Amino acid sequence: MTTATLPAAPASAPATTPLAVASALLGLLGDTETEVRRDPQLEALTLAVAADLPVLLWGEPGIGKTAAVTQLAEELDLPLTTLIASVHEPSDFSGLPVVGDDPAAQGVPMAPPDWAVRLVRQGRGLLFLDELSTAPPAVQAALLRLVLERRVGALRLPPEVRIVAAANPRASAADGWELSAPLANRFVHLMWAHDPDVVVRGLGGVWPRATLPRLDPAALVPAVDLARRAVCGLLTARPKLVHQLPAAETRRGGAWPSPRTWDMTLRLIAFATAAGADRDVLSLLVRGTVGDGPGLELLASMDRMDLPDPEDVLADPAGAELPQRGDLRQAVLDGVVAAVRKRPTRQRWDAAWAVLVRAMETGAPDLVVVPATTLATLRQDEWDVPAAIERLAGAVELSRGADRAAARAARRVADAAKAEASR
Repeated sequence: MTTATLPAAPASAPATTPLAVASALLGLLGDTETEVRRDPQLEALTLAVAADLPVLLWGEPGIGKTAAVTQLAEELDLPLTTLIASVHEPSDFSGLPVVGDDPAAQGVPMAPPDWAVRLVRQGRGLLFLDELSTAPPAVQAALLRLVLERRVGALRLPPEVRIVAAANPRASAADGWELSAPLANRFVHLMWAHDPDVVVRGLGGVWPRATLPRLDPAALVPAVDLARRAVCGLLTARPKLVHQLPAAETRRGGAWPSPRTWDMTLRLIAFATAAGADRDVLSLLVRGTVGDGPGLELLASMDRMDLPDPEDVLADPAGAELPQRGDLRQAVLDGVVAAVRKRPTRQRWDAAWAVLVRAMETGAPDLVVVPATTLATLRQDEWDVPAAIERLAGAVELSRGADRAAARAARRVADAAKAEASR
């Protein structure tokens, strides 16, 4: 009886195959860290996410929008669900009709897609709608209810689900479409730009960390009060800003004021105030919600909310605290002069001159020129000229002399340009 010879066992695979070495190198390249580093646009994004408002990041391709959202989901420990809007049908967001046994009695329910079911099962997550500007109008219409009401068919997404989208400007988007006005009005629009220092440090292995803002429990009530006073005060003075649909179609795809976006702005001001956010972060959020013009008006009115009352300044000119910022100081001085114009008396007129002298001594003298000129016109015949005017005369004349010199220089430049053109 012969014994069959077994084939030799194959030699064991080498411990380091070319792909294994490549994987090791890829692992080293992907081994990065994060650090707490000030980044206004990242702070604005996390504040809007904390406020449970849909955010739309606008930026050129390759600038890091998707990477920022991915890192945000990791830092917040939220499962990330990414949907490319242009490769989906409207039914992927509005639900698919499912015919039951008796449609006449039971109706035809809209079955949600699998990604929505997963989000509901998880109970939390970050829904990322990428390449939003490539979505055709029919898909954009289907997204309206998802973005505003968090509903997909008959399913409602959990409160712990946040929505962030990204889009390229139409000029740089593949088969891009303008964003429809109803969809655009549901987002906080943040212009995403790269910071060279952040990119260089990130390529070196350390990227900024996206963390939710720390809200001060003691500041919640004052923050809400400030937000309501700021928004309501502006809209009371400027009722036309309540709703302004841009005339140009291209501008309708961005931020513009409506009752919905003013409500969003109010919420963002409250969150930013409770978190102690800087002004540049608040500016990104406000302008990204109601647009640049209304947003800047709101920020300016908020600056004036904390200005001293002109009547208090007139009551104690020597102890008045004038703002250091030139535009705010100018606003206070103009308010003092306006208060005297409204109720002119000799005592109030003299007090206003004392305020202007104090402003000249503690700040830029040129700021008192216009208020002093206006205040001088309010003098009545029986009022003596106060000694304070003499102290202001030099500053006023110096400013006027500078204006005249600038005008002469401008005329000389214009004359030289005309002479050159005639040759």
